[in-house]
Amino acid sequence: MEHAWNATHYDDKLGYVAEFGKGVVALLQPQQGEHILDLGCGTGELTQEIATAGAFVIGMDLSESMIQRARQKYPALTFRVGNAEAFQVNQPMNAVFSNAALHWMRQPTKVIKCVWDALDTGGRFVAEFGGKGNVMTVIDALDRALGDLGINAQDRNPWYFPSIGEYTTLLEHQGFKTTYALHFARPTPMPDGDKGIEHWLNGFAESFLSGLDHLTRDKVVQQVIEQCRPVLYRGGQWYIDYQRLRIVAEKK
Repeated sequence: MEHAWNATHYDDKLGYVAEFGKGVVALLQPQQGEHILDLGCGTGELTQEIATAGAFVIGMDLSESMIQRARQKYPALTFRVGNAEAFQVNQPMNAVFSNAALHWMRQPTKVIKCVWDALDTGGRFVAEFGGKGNVMTVIDALDRALGDLGINAQDRNPWYFPSIGEYTTLLEHQGFKTTYALHFARPTPMPDGDKGIEHWLNGFAESFLSGLDHLTRDKVVQQVIEQCRPVLYRGGQWYIDYQRLRIVAEKK
């Protein structure tokens, strides 16, 4: 099931995604004149960040609404709708960059092959995405709330959260040399106090909630909130239990 993105909600309530992603841009170290692909670029915040270093950057995302928003915000940059599991580029890239996107792609071997084919020899793949155990408290709460309705939440789970070993093995099977890999916890504060987890669920959990009528949806959301509150709510703010995986790999 393809996730239905609301680009305005993403920018207004989930801007932390791009803010944290600036650290991944620093890991990328884009250079003047390099050709770089931003894979899963969303609304283009980090595409613009890479461009300010003087790189020639293309932003690509599967969501037409995200790309439309990116083009409106950054008309001088190049954005295209594309599937990370089946894409080609017109010229070899010096780097492929991705932030908070790869865990939405359930066929990682196909993504890695496309990245490999897009890179020039010596090119680098720099990414951060959800790692093993990512948002597990929320997933467990969704599993319980939907299970009470006779719905198998795992059938609706859109995410791929690998361990370091799982992902670097895939990279190395393709031929990449992994030069950096880090799996770390990053409890992430949500905006707007008590409403924070609702912003998160409305932005990212639509696959779990799709098809429910309004009353049932509200009931599930409230059940998830109450189950998560003892673990994720403190000091008047929600903190989602992110586990992140950062990877740098080189095409030998």
